[in-house]
Amino acid sequence: MSESALLEVRDLYKSFSLSRKQRAQRHLSSDRLVAVNGLSLSLYEGEIYGLLGPNGAGKTTTLRMIATLLSPERGEILYRGNSIGQNELRKKIGFLTSELKLDDFFTPSYTFDYFSALYGIDNAERDRRKGNIFARFGVDRFADTQIKNLSTGMKQKVSLAISIAHNPEIIVYDEPTNGLDIMASRDVENFLLDLKKEGKAIVISTHIFSLVEKLCDTVGIILDGSMRLEGKMNEVCANASLEQVFFDLVEGQE
Repeated sequence: MSESALLEVRDLYKSFSLSRKQRAQRHLSSDRLVAVNGLSLSLYEGEIYGLLGPNGAGKTTTLRMIATLLSPERGEILYRGNSIGQNELRKKIGFLTSELKLDDFFTPSYTFDYFSALYGIDNAERDRRKGNIFARFGVDRFADTQIKNLSTGMKQKVSLAISIAHNPEIIVYDEPTNGLDIMASRDVENFLLDLKKEGKAIVISTHIFSLVEKLCDTVGIILDGSMRLEGKMNEVCANASLEQVFFDLVEGQE
């Protein structure tokens, strides 16, 4: 494992404008909501980082900035210690969110080919990767089935396959097991561990404490857009379960 961070997030800040109705719903006087406020973290090769926080804490906004889908107002994201353009950084990142919707009328095979073309992958490499990844998830049996006819678990596996079509170094997953049954969740967990063995730097956001405890090397807890606790899993949970640590922190803030 590399001693220096593969990806370093420094002092990210992001806010959003609010409508009058949104201000009233949130009981806010300001017309802007600060989603992420001075957040920093580091991702290392061969490690899984678990990002925890209640709804509205800023987890998804943070992941979207890391994945270059949102631009921070302040702060920077460094790749191997250097600031690089968003397009270049995007090629190194595989991103998946539970909000991702696949086109119902496409097939897994066509969808994989489409995203591979976006990344400029040649056909031979595309077919090699598709064969390996589809076989890994059992997608090969449904490669030419319209996505609308697939189960929820199989759709998630297709999404996972597409997210690594370009063999990214950095994996960013928001709720990777959301809505999956026990068997499909286990497949996703094993997949993440395989990616870790390959030396990928992985960050996942989830509400499932047991998943973080099982998979993650490092955990960060964010509240109101700021990092409130971060450390190695064995250190954070030295005297209590992760769930207890989390709720103690949340209730202490309240």
